[in-house]
Amino acid sequence: MHVTYANRIPRARTRPAAVLTGLAVTALLGTALVTAPSAVAGPQRAPAAATPACSAAYQIEQTLDGGTTWRMCWHYNTLSGLVLDAVSYQPKSEPKPIPVLTSARLAQVHVPYDDGENEYDDITGTDFGQALQNLTPAECPGGTIKTVKVPDRGGIKGLCTTTRARGHAYRLNDDESTGGRGKLYSSQGKDLLVYTVNKASWYEYITEWRFSSDGTITSNVGATGSLSPYDYKGTDGKGWPIGKGASAYAESHSHNVFWRLNFGLDGSSKAKVEQYDSKVTAPSGNGAPTTRTTRTPVTKELAGDVKDMRWWRVVSTAGKNKDGHPRSYEFVPGRSSKFPGRSFTKHDVYFTEYKKCEQYASDNPSANCGGTSVDKWVSGQALTHPITWVNIGFHHIARDEDQQPMPVHWQGFSIAPRDVTAMNPLTPADLAGQNGLPVNGG
Repeated sequence: MHVTYANRIPRARTRPAAVLTGLAVTALLGTALVTAPSAVAGPQRAPAAATPACSAAYQIEQTLDGGTTWRMCWHYNTLSGLVLDAVSYQPKSEPKPIPVLTSARLAQVHVPYDDGENEYDDITGTDFGQALQNLTPAECPGGTIKTVKVPDRGGIKGLCTTTRARGHAYRLNDDESTGGRGKLYSSQGKDLLVYTVNKASWYEYITEWRFSSDGTITSNVGATGSLSPYDYKGTDGKGWPIGKGASAYAESHSHNVFWRLNFGLDGSSKAKVEQYDSKVTAPSGNGAPTTRTTRTPVTKELAGDVKDMRWWRVVSTAGKNKDGHPRSYEFVPGRSSKFPGRSFTKHDVYFTEYKKCEQYASDNPSANCGGTSVDKWVSGQALTHPITWVNIGFHHIARDEDQQPMPVHWQGFSIAPRDVTAMNPLTPADLAGQNGLPVNGG
């Protein structure tokens, strides 16, 4: 059952009766209807990336400029919407795909209003998954729009896959004055984009995944649509005047977006988590500041907080790169306004041991799961199959420019490859020998 907050007045977001009826049974079971067999796995090994884990209709494969190929499956969940499965990455220098993620998806969009009268869980508490939007060709430039089967609605042309330039991938002026070849090496990068648009009452959410030629994965959620017309009374520091004069104050609110990542590095669900912190020591006398970085193995479940010079990575236990270093992915959080009003929004990242019923960061519909939010699942259990939950918050204080329609505001994070390959996966052929010490040994 969904959590009912004592002060919630659901006047702006309501789920249609037909949708409530269709989802009642699956919500109680802690799952939801899907449109394709899921590649989401428990503690067992993920399928080999070279063998498609899904039928052709649910496969995505794209080779980008520079020779990097991304492969994945997708399915659709009637609560969280788009789910990506069996994501693998194959740089041009690698003989076979490198499995990265077993599954990745949204885990909640929590929206509390500043006056305390309204609070929503847009993933589990509205018709988010059911309200997938049809996309026009103009919304998917140069790409392909796939049809998604949504229960009770039929086929929706709602999944775009396309590519988009992202600027410089690298630039090196190999100047002769420093012993170089006197040659300019420069390349423009390109991303594979996979995205959907889902409506939750007045808001429309763009769920975007970017897969870059250098191995980086970025997920962003863009909020657009309209401000709620029921919430124009946010005076006394709880809103902003919209329209002529000061008669209508749009109520300020937060968007606390959660993602759930199930890693499958090198085809194994078993992984290690590590935290890195760097400490700067002030100079002594005429000396210079020094910085020391320490590694802390995260062996038990953790609720982590972002700090300056702190980061985490998930490390493979099943594979190494050609230099003999364990492959890993590092978390790179985007800008976030952490919301302290609920216990599950007080932390930026959570690492929990895999448990099938733990699916949504708040308002988790599965009964008997030791609590209905992710903070309750951090109970000191040893991490062998870690699930990663990322929380990025945005405090939305409306402005005149937010009407009408509202420009997209984005929030998200990246995971960047760290030692997945022995060198830059886009290295030009004539620099391929420059690994480790410089050529001249200096």
